[in-house]
Amino acid sequence: MPLHALALTAPQNLVEAVSDALMDELGALAVSVEDADEGTAAEQALFGEPGLPAPRVGWARSVLTALFDSDAVAQDAAALLLAQDWTAGLAVQHLSPVAEQDWVRLTQSQFNPVEVTPTFWIVPSWHTPPEGAQRVIRLDPGMAFGTGTHPTTLMCLRWMAAHAPAAGWSRVLDYGCGSGILALGAALHGARQIDAVDIDPAAVEATRANAAANGVTLSAALPDAAQGRYDLVLANILATPLTLLAPLLAGHLAPGGHLVLAGILERQAGQLQVAYAPWVALQVEQELDGWVLMTAAA
Repeated sequence: MPLHALALTAPQNLVEAVSDALMDELGALAVSVEDADEGTAAEQALFGEPGLPAPRVGWARSVLTALFDSDAVAQDAAALLLAQDWTAGLAVQHLSPVAEQDWVRLTQSQFNPVEVTPTFWIVPSWHTPPEGAQRVIRLDPGMAFGTGTHPTTLMCLRWMAAHAPAAGWSRVLDYGCGSGILALGAALHGARQIDAVDIDPAAVEATRANAAANGVTLSAALPDAAQGRYDLVLANILATPLTLLAPLLAGHLAPGGHLVLAGILERQAGQLQVAYAPWVALQVEQELDGWVLMTAAA
């Protein structure tokens, strides 16, 4: 039986309350919100600088699309909403069955191979590696952060690709490993003993699974497992935890080793330099889409 979509036009002040009513009381399976003026002269973006709140809480007019498991439930939901005094300004745009689709294939189509360098790629399991790919990380989207599309991840991987030939890392620490993508990248570039740690047990399990899928040997565990000093310390988190972790991360850095930090906005670089100054001199190595990669040598 196909799902049924109820599309409603709502002013900004009703969006949250109507969404809650649809999900909590009226049987909706899911609700999405889009700009009702998208593609017109009235369209307004809600995105601000990375890491900062959006300039507005919502669009002036929104389209709420709720999915229901039957036409009857969708019709009842529309009737009940429109009968309420507090929903003045709400209007039904359409109610229609949703065409059946191969949702797995549709989801997969949104994730294509990601080029790190011309010879180093991140490739979902349902794709064939591009011609010329010499190093390939097989990685599918999952619960843990890190699919390779974010600028911070790309910069870390590109740094490793550029520095690995001369480095010969014997010990690597990926602190806040998420999906384990940086640890996998280090392994593909010759690193030997790799510790990948995260405070989230789901991330630890995801890293172990991704390591097995890529034929990589590493240790994935909670942060207490990071012991001793490392030739390469990687941390792609955010500026605030990186600032708090300065003594810990710098303390894990072996003499002559490299510290590589990401998750930092351009305007936050000075903050990180001050935080790490007692141990190392951080420098901005790369910039991409408002984010910076900062590195230091011990």
